[in-house]
Amino acid sequence: MSRLAIIRARSTWRDMIEGQPQHLAIGALMAFGAISLLTNPADAPRLLGLTSYDWAVTSIILAIIHQIIVAIVFRMQLHRNMMTRLFGSRDMTVWAVIFLPQLAARPLTTIMAGWADTTAITGWRMAEIIPGIVLVLVALWAMYSVLFYFTLPRALGGDHFRDAIVQMPLVRVGAFKYTDNAMYGVVFLAFWSIALLFGSWNALVVALFQHAYIWVHMYCTEAPDMARIYPPKADIAKAGPDA
Repeated sequence: MSRLAIIRARSTWRDMIEGQPQHLAIGALMAFGAISLLTNPADAPRLLGLTSYDWAVTSIILAIIHQIIVAIVFRMQLHRNMMTRLFGSRDMTVWAVIFLPQLAARPLTTIMAGWADTTAITGWRMAEIIPGIVLVLVALWAMYSVLFYFTLPRALGGDHFRDAIVQMPLVRVGAFKYTDNAMYGVVFLAFWSIALLFGSWNALVVALFQHAYIWVHMYCTEAPDMARIYPPKADIAKAGPDA
């Protein structure tokens, strides 16, 4: 029996919600904290009808919606094979169509918040622009590593869908040579670069939220999933040859 089939055969509803009460509670507290740090001057200019504050709040809300959807799909696919039952061989294509626009909205709304913002971080622009350029280059290098070495299907959570992806070896090149999680640890530095390049306080708050919140997803959703998908070899041996 395949690894994913074994997980589904043993799955309980308790397994499916593991970590999610913590996810929701931490996400709510972080969102309230981040929003309280945003500036909202009475004479704030508007960009496409929204102030920097509005764009920042939108970015935070969209990030929460995105990660809740990811948590639901990951758990329902891992434990109930939901996407495959609904869409067959097109399951990962449908998931990419759902996932990627939401992912793209996160930096785009951060850019809009930074662009519309009039509240400076330090006022010393070169002290912000130089590290901003460095961070965006590092983030782009990590993104290249994700797309060309790790591959997009794996980045989309393909190990929740396909046993063939579960069996693929670890990536130890590019950014993954220096960190096991280049996506969350390095690619998300792009949010900080946006804030620094625009010199925007609100975008900086959003960057802090976005980067911290993706780790909430990591520890509350992905870590329990990975423990089941990639159990220690000793546990596999105990489970027998079908595991």
